[in-house]
Amino acid sequence: QVQLVESGGGLVQAGDSLTLFCAASGRTDSLYAMGWFRRAPGKDREFLTGIFWSDGNTYYADSVTGRFIVTGDRAQNTVSLQMNGLKPEDTGVYYCAADTSPGASVSWWGAYGMDSYGNGTLVTVSS
Repeated sequence: QVQLVESGGGLVQAGDSLTLFCAASGRTDSLYAMGWFRRAPGKDREFLTGIFWSDGNTYYADSVTGRFIVTGDRAQNTVSLQMNGLKPEDTGVYYCAADTSPGASVSWWGAYGMDSYGNGTLVTVSS
């Protein structure tokens, strides 16, 4: 079991930048990938980005490509999400996630998510 704790959410204005942080603990030796999801008000959970622990390859949803950057630190078992050019539609609860399933894919994450999630951190973008 991997435990995840997010931090860094808050209230910002449209166009601002904000960075979220996540620390993993527990069975971190089994980490295959980490990522970020978002649940906007009234909407389903949305996959935003994932990073494979083995080679550092990253993937992004179309909605955040070019604006968000995910960075992982294998030594510290942390992952961060730098969010630039924030828009009001980026408002929501952001969840750090971890996957320990070898062979999990980006398409799987988009459809079914990852194994573990943190409690989430709220990001509010005002217009």
